Amino acid sequence: MFVDHVKIFVKGGDGGNGMVAFRREKYEPKGGPAGGDGGRGGDVVFRVNEGLRTLMDFRYQKHFKAKRGEHGRSKSQHGRGADPLVVNVPPGTVVRNADTGEVITDLTQQNQEMVIARGGRGGRGNLRFASPQNPAPHVAENGEPGEEFWVELELKLLADVGLIGYPSVGKSTLLSTVSAARPKIGAYHFTTIHPNLGVVEVNDGRSFVMADLPGLIEGAHEGTGLGHQFLRHVERTRVLVHVVDMAGSEGRDPYQDWKNICEELTMYRKSLADRPQLVAANKMDLPGAEENLEAFRDLVGEQVPVYPVSAATRQGIKELLYAVADLLDSLPAQVEVEEEEKPDRKIYKSREAEEPFTIRKENEIFVVEGKRVEKLVKMTNFQYEESVRRFAHILKEMGVDDALRAEGARRGDTVQILNMEFDFED
Repeated sequence: MFVDHVKIFVKGGDGGNGMVAFRREKYEPKGGPAGGDGGRGGDVVFRVNEGLRTLMDFRYQKHFKAKRGEHGRSKSQHGRGADPLVVNVPPGTVVRNADTGEVITDLTQQNQEMVIARGGRGGRGNLRFASPQNPAPHVAENGEPGEEFWVELELKLLADVGLIGYPSVGKSTLLSTVSAARPKIGAYHFTTIHPNLGVVEVNDGRSFVMADLPGLIEGAHEGTGLGHQFLRHVERTRVLVHVVDMAGSEGRDPYQDWKNICEELTMYRKSLADRPQLVAANKMDLPGAEENLEAFRDLVGEQVPVYPVSAATRQGIKELLYAVADLLDSLPAQVEVEEEEKPDRKIYKSREAEEPFTIRKENEIFVVEGKRVEKLVKMTNFQYEESVRRFAHILKEMGVDDALRAEGARRGDTVQILNMEFDFED
């Protein structure tokens, strides 16, 4: 089964917890702090594997979670960082944040890698909190949570040549004639509902990858019919071969068909109008094709090369393939992706932007929400009194205490952050 669009969940590994420990050596029974830091959590990394041609595997596994880092140990031993979780994807995979729609990365080259979800840093052990004022601190951090979110993967085939045209004009027959691919062929519309790939070898030793793409109809740029499922794959092809039923075997007008599909491509993405194109005037073995071909050439003019062929009898196939190979030789090896869809890399800031917290009241409980305060709760080890005091001090410095007073909180009121509840001390 060909799958070109999936939604999956990714999570970087949590950092390991820091440790509270002290040196216990001979002649030094009450030594200084010796709690090590936790190790960093593993990243979730996407890597391009040219052996993959579909997103089928992601239909059965939708959650990808990297391992957490090791916890810190005594004797100042730091925990080991977790290895990254490498997820293989086919070339041509676009990764988007499912919530915002932002393009995270566009993976096209073999072995290209991108960190999608970062692992959390390890929590600091009490060795890090020693100071002249507090030489033996009972404070350690839990590991930072790893990034987690849903992403959408969209596959846009990387083919040299894309066969486009209305349903039942002979695209699948043409692909089966020039390559070893065996797409489904039938005498009804939309026989091809998924792209098929084939390697075409020209007699002079040159070769290229050709894709038989599902048929277009009016309104495809708005998603009508197979719409966007088809058009996304056209974007990456270097050359378009527009297959036209020159015999008009279903009472259609070959020129109008060609014109309509060119308009659909332009309305979907203007850059497609400038994509190099050849016309394969197919079904030349049927009655009326010669007359229609002459009229078609008069209307199209010299702007697009027209090659009369018959996929059924192989008439004109050799000339068409040589023309395609020559055109490919004159073009760059890869189609330039438009700027709005081509992020150079995923950029991480040195620290998260500090978002303001919010306070709301549920019955008699004051609920504090915000990324920074929630991460603070997750990284605080509440089994140590000094850690609790540090937590309260940071909240005060952030202005949470003053904000709670402004909302009407009084001594003894319950304050909730995530699943933790605290008594407000004024």
